[in-house]
Amino acid sequence: METAEFIRILEREGRSLASAAEQAGTDAKVPTCPEWQVRDLLRHTGVVHRWATAFAAEGHTAFRPMADEPGLDGEELLAWFRTGHRRLVDTLDSAAPDVECWHFLPAPSPLAFWARRQAHETAVHRFDAEAARGGSPGGLGRDFAADGIDELLRGFHARAKSGARSAEPRVLRVRAGDTDGAVWTVRLSEEPPAAERGEQGPADCEVSGPAADLYLALWNRLPFPRVTGDASVAEFWRQRSAVD
Repeated sequence: METAEFIRILEREGRSLASAAEQAGTDAKVPTCPEWQVRDLLRHTGVVHRWATAFAAEGHTAFRPMADEPGLDGEELLAWFRTGHRRLVDTLDSAAPDVECWHFLPAPSPLAFWARRQAHETAVHRFDAEAARGGSPGGLGRDFAADGIDELLRGFHARAKSGARSAEPRVLRVRAGDTDGAVWTVRLSEEPPAAERGEQGPADCEVSGPAADLYLALWNRLPFPRVTGDASVAEFWRQRSAVD
């Protein structure tokens, strides 16, 4: 997927997140993040948006911590969220393709990284906001969802901080049946998970289903659509795969 497409998705998902949050109300519980109310979701995502904006807009080439979350609530919080989201979209849209700044996963460029990462960050939290609102959630494009699975498995969990480590070596297969080539083999061990594209040998467990459902399941927002083989491997993932 191209950077411009990620930016358009980020724009749409952020607007949908704010709309769902407004309909739910900031007091509403977020069932997909049981410790949160909608105000926590808006504060968190808004701070992440501003953090990402600063790297692309100001060209910081080293890590900088996120700011503290604001004490805003209600209409003020929603307005603050919308302002930060708009600035992030505009910053990425207008950034030079060769902008240099810090980023934390492999990517063709820093701009490509931030557009992709913020599109996925916002899409997952849009789902959270819609879960708080109730009713039918908006859909996710299957190619975008498959890209998010790849980012999670081969990006986030390749890092040393991944907690998905197993004393007993196991192999998890992830298969999005509605998307060509969307199969991953994830080797679990005492080291960070090693994920490869394709069917790389036998697996102890396979989780499968539409890409959008698998994407949300791997981010622990939905149950796995289908589990075959040793279900304890899928449960291990659910318990140990939270991303910091």
